[in-house]
Amino acid sequence: MREISFSVQALTAGYGNIPVVRDVTFTLPKGTILTLIGPNGAGKSTILRTISGQLSVLSGTVMICGKALSGLSPAALAREMSLLLTDRVRPEMMTCFEVAAMGRYPYTGRFGRLTAGDRQIVRSALARVHADDLAEQDFLAVSDGQRQRVLLARALAQEPKILILDEPTSYLDIRQKIELLSILLEEARERQLTIVMSLHEIDLAEKVSDLVMGIRDSCVFCSGTPEEIFAGDTIRHLYGIQEGTFLTRTGSIELPRTRGNSRIFVVGGAGFGLPFYRALTRKRIPFSAGILFENDLEYGTALSLAVRVHSVPAFARTMETAFGEAEKDLLACQAVLDAGTRIGETNAANARLLASARSAGIPVWRTIHEQD
Repeated sequence: MREISFSVQALTAGYGNIPVVRDVTFTLPKGTILTLIGPNGAGKSTILRTISGQLSVLSGTVMICGKALSGLSPAALAREMSLLLTDRVRPEMMTCFEVAAMGRYPYTGRFGRLTAGDRQIVRSALARVHADDLAEQDFLAVSDGQRQRVLLARALAQEPKILILDEPTSYLDIRQKIELLSILLEEARERQLTIVMSLHEIDLAEKVSDLVMGIRDSCVFCSGTPEEIFAGDTIRHLYGIQEGTFLTRTGSIELPRTRGNSRIFVVGGAGFGLPFYRALTRKRIPFSAGILFENDLEYGTALSLAVRVHSVPAFARTMETAFGEAEKDLLACQAVLDAGTRIGETNAANARLLASARSAGIPVWRTIHEQD
C-alpha cells in the first residue's frame, strides 16, 4: 500500500467566519496528482489557500505527511509543502537564478546565505524545468512562460513533499501549458511529489490527473478518476452548460448548433467532416450530416452541431438502411459538401448520395469556400 502524504477530512474553508466551500475530503498517496475543476467562484482557490495554510481552517482536519497542519510552524510547513499561486510575482533587479533560489529560504536561516549545496539544488531545479539557460537573465525580461517555469523551479528548490498550484497554466500558450504539465507529471512519477492544483482547461485536467474533484455550489459536486468524471453528463452538470456541448469522448467543447432548415448536406465520415461542421457553425449555416457510423470519430460532433444526422449502428455492414431518409434530406438542401472521406464497400451509400445530388443539379463542393 502506498504511503499517504496528504489527507483532508470534512474541511470547511472560507474567509473570516464565512464559509465558501464545505465538506471537502480526500486522501492522496505519494506521487498523486489531484486537480480541482469547476465554475469560477466555486471555491477552488479558497480550498488551495486553506490546505496550504494561507487561510485558517474553519472546521475539519488537514494532515500533511501524518502531521496536523495546525501543529506545523511556518518553517516546518515550508519544508513539507511549496506553493505556486496565481499572484503575479514581480521582483525587481533579480536574476532567474536568484528568484529560484528563494525556494531555499526554509533551509538558509535568517541571513539567507546559500551554501554550495543550496546552489546545486537550485541549479538542479532550474534544469528539471528546462530553465537552466535562463539563470543569469533578468526575471522581468523573460516571457510569461519562462517566468512560470522559474517560479516552478523555486517551488521545487524547496524540496517539498507536496506542491500546491493555483491555475498554473494561466497566461501560457498551448506549448507552454503542455511543457509545464509534462514537468509536473514527471515530478509526480519520478520523484513521488504529491500535487494538488486547479485548472480551467478541463481537457488538460483529464489528461494529467490521477484524481479529479469538481467544485460547485459551495461543495464537492463530484470526485473520482478522470475516467469516472469525464463520462456521461457530469461535466455538463458541473458547469451548468445549457447551450453548446462538452463531448466526453473527445474532450472537446462545441458551440450551440445553428437552428433552422438545413441548407447544406455534409457527406463525411472518419473525421473528414469535422472542419466542415465547425466552419458551417461559424458561418451560422444550418446543415445536415451523414451517413455516419455511430462509432465514427465525428459522430458526436455531428450530433452536437447538425440539424439532422443520418447514421447506422456501429460496425453495420452497410449504410443502406439510412439511405432513403438521407437522400430525401439531401435533395431538400441548396448544396452538398463532399468532405473527401474515402469510399469503400461499407459506406458505398455515401457515393450514391453524391451521385443523387449531381443528378438533381445540386452543387457538390469539396471546400466550404465554394459557397462564398
